[in-house]
Amino acid sequence: MNLKWASGAGLIIAASSLIMLVLRESILAVGFVGIFVQALSIMLMIWARVAFGQRSFHATADPTEGGLVTTGPYHYLRHPIYAALMYFLWSGILSHLSLVDALLGTFTMVGLIIRIYAEEQLVTVRYPDYINYAAKTKRIIPFLL
Repeated sequence: MNLKWASGAGLIIAASSLIMLVLRESILAVGFVGIFVQALSIMLMIWARVAFGQRSFHATADPTEGGLVTTGPYHYLRHPIYAALMYFLWSGILSHLSLVDALLGTFTMVGLIIRIYAEEQLVTVRYPDYINYAAKTKRIIPFLL
């Protein structure tokens, strides 16, 4: 399977599900804990974007010039931007407790996981030292996953 195509398909799946959650008004958390987690997620997203720079803005997996970024949040997570989106997403979904929202969240996760795997394979081809980085850095949850 073409990895760039798979990444684009993952984006469409994730974006479609996210749009549905927004339309259902289920993306924003209610309650202190959920709002706090979403605020931290936004800060993580900003930190990751600043650390990665403008290279991170593209729709399909396409490793860019400039080498691996292993500083900032990338020191702790291989995918802090996706992690921030997942934390934000589930904070909202869990505060609404709806089966439909949970299913939409699951579809979003499937799309993001497709993108993660496609990007990792493409980055490994371009930057073989990614294998060593990946061996010591978790994908989504520091020290766990």
